[in-house]
Amino acid sequence: MDDVLTVDTLAGDVGSSVTLPALLVVDDGNVISDAAELDRYKVTAEILGSVAGPKINMIQYKNKTGYRRRLGHRQHYTPAEDHRHQCSEERCSKEHCREEHGRQEGELS
Repeated sequence: MDDVLTVDTLAGDVGSSVTLPALLVVDDGNVISDAAELDRYKVTAEILGSVAGPKINMIQYKNKTGYRRRLGHRQHYTPAEDHRHQCSEERCSKEHCREEHGRQEGELS
């Protein structure tokens, strides 16, 4: 199953692949959040395009001076389709991944 991630704007063309670092790994109740342990994992995703988030309106007003100011902001995002989580450890072999993750080589999802 492929998931669509929404991240801040990434440099790259539509259809190109990007590699993102893992922030948290949850695997059958086993939670990994240690930065040293997470260095082994990478997420490969394909850029789908760019979108703008919802408009945020801000109003500044000061009493008795006639000062009024309206501001607006729309954050730009890049939707990316998650293809695969990979274990990038050097000793990651078929036996290691079966023992550690119970899955095929390099694949966690």
